[in-house]
Amino acid sequence: MSSSSALILFNSLLIFSLIYSHGNALSSNYYKNTCPQVEDIVTQVITEASKKDKTVPAALLRMHFHDCFIRGCDASVLLNSKKNTSEKDGPPNVSLHAFFVIDSAKKVIEALCPGIVSCADILAFAARDSVVISGGPSWDVPKGRKDGRTSKASETRQLPAPTFNISQLQQSFAQRGLSLEDLVALSGGHTLGFSHCSSFNNRIHNFNTTHDVDPTLHPSLAATLKGICPLKNRAKNAGTAMDPSSATFDNTYYKLILQNKSLFSSDQALLSNPKTKSLVSEFASSKEAFFKSFANSMIRMSSINGGQEVRRDCRVA
Repeated sequence: MSSSSALILFNSLLIFSLIYSHGNALSSNYYKNTCPQVEDIVTQVITEASKKDKTVPAALLRMHFHDCFIRGCDASVLLNSKKNTSEKDGPPNVSLHAFFVIDSAKKVIEALCPGIVSCADILAFAARDSVVISGGPSWDVPKGRKDGRTSKASETRQLPAPTFNISQLQQSFAQRGLSLEDLVALSGGHTLGFSHCSSFNNRIHNFNTTHDVDPTLHPSLAATLKGICPLKNRAKNAGTAMDPSSATFDNTYYKLILQNKSLFSSDQALLSNPKTKSLVSEFASSKEAFFKSFANSMIRMSSINGGQEVRRDCRVA
């Protein structure tokens, strides 16, 4: 290898490690001496907010995913648009909500430990607490993320889309150092929340030249979804719960995939690869196996770090 190509390789590896450094500088006792009560504060704020609004846990979990997949877990999703349009106003993120919950937690934390705890860490704690509140597993969140200074709506195109097939999903996760097992486990986050028609419209109208409806979609579910999401005269925020127990974190999602009753093409796609299919079956038959894998994958995903600073206000760099 020539010295110039070796240098290029070294530089690209360096950039990769800077953008997607798994676990670098993160530790479980990062705030032990500077803000030991931080996690209790976040838990309290999330619990109170979730009592008032049942949609908060699903919203915060999704917000964390969408943060980590663009520039790493650097709270770039929380920044408000200024001169340029920020991530939160990008097409896949316009339905994100519950930003006020992160603001509330940050306000309490800033009063106690000013300038210490990053918004990225608060969002990572909030995602974990959202899962626990909904009946899911807990895990020790690695700490010490920094907040990013850059947020671009155009970069939200890099988020895995609900229309993705298995190779697109695999590539999207692999680019972030995540495996097929991470893909299947983290997709289980679809056990919580609500989906607008736009995310599954491709399966129920003009699917392809031969079928109007995706043939892999269970006919009774297809009929229900067509009723909720007609081609014309649809209600403004029409959509449906992600699964029948959409406020409970459980393994129903995987059982539905095996019955051809999952909502998204990307959910159904998990059956099109032998490895992901066997994991779907495993998680459908064992909630414990799913919970263990989900917790491990969340630790891996939330360790993709990229930021540079600790914001005082989560909406402003």
